Amino acid sequence: MAEKEKKGGDEKQNIIIKRVKKVGGGHHGGAWKVAYADFVTAMMAFFLLLWLLSVTTNTEKEKIADYFSPTDPRIAQDQSGSGGLLGGTTVSPRGAKTDNNVISQNSPRGNTENAPNSPQKAATLDHQDEVAFKKAASDIRKSIDAVGSLRQYEKNLLIDMTPEGLRIQIIDTNGKPMFAIGSPKPLPQTVQLLSMITGIIKDLPNKVSVRGHTDSIPYGKGADYTNWELSADRANASRRVMLESGFAMEQLHDVQGRADHDPLIAADPASPRNRRLTLLLLKRSLTQAEEKENAKENGKLAAGMPVDAPAPVIRKQEKGVIYFP
Repeated sequence: MAEKEKKGGDEKQNIIIKRVKKVGGGHHGGAWKVAYADFVTAMMAFFLLLWLLSVTTNTEKEKIADYFSPTDPRIAQDQSGSGGLLGGTTVSPRGAKTDNNVISQNSPRGNTENAPNSPQKAATLDHQDEVAFKKAASDIRKSIDAVGSLRQYEKNLLIDMTPEGLRIQIIDTNGKPMFAIGSPKPLPQTVQLLSMITGIIKDLPNKVSVRGHTDSIPYGKGADYTNWELSADRANASRRVMLESGFAMEQLHDVQGRADHDPLIAADPASPRNRRLTLLLLKRSLTQAEEKENAKENGKLAAGMPVDAPAPVIRKQEKGVIYFP
């Protein structure tokens, strides 16, 4: 019996090993479809953005940029959004506190090349204006040569470029005046010249400054009417001729009477060539900078903020010069 038990204890037990066979090719849940859908959605948004950029004008782009990054205090203060570009939505949530210090600052733009009055944009505008000014000057000279009645007044017309823009001067010469002595009424040849010039420059986007000049010969003692009034009246009469010839009032920058200041022949103040009319086509970079500065100052006034002393962009207003803005 004991031998039997000993024998039974020496018997080896069977060890069972279970191996799990892995089967590939199971269902993964379609995760690739989600990634593909995200990619297609992103591409659709990208091409939609490209399409919107292609159909949006530069003015609309500037309005959108100003909406999200206001540079004009008047835009920043208008929190209602009604009638705006985004149809009633506002930049700040209702009830949000507005910081006046932030309103008064110009927020930087990411793309300075397209920002209003940036150096790049100003250079582009100046180049475009220079090309247009050269063509206008050439067209004016060709028109004088083509019209027989004006050909004799070719020397009465001076055209040159200045830092402000294209300057067109109609001057008196010996025997060929543009105005009667002491009179603000333009002579027929002056009206004809002005009408011809207006027909060429009226389609340009530049604003025009009309300036009247006289010689240094004064009126008699005790006269109430002086060279200041005469130069202003001549400039204003020329403005009326231009408007009658199709010039738009919106293109007029100002009308100035400068008397005998700023003479053409400084060595001879009494020279008849100092009696002249100047049409100055202003560069758009200058007028836009001036308008931006004016809007900034007006915005400060509307917000009740202190206004800095204005720094004229185009010209310094001289004492005694008569202006008709």
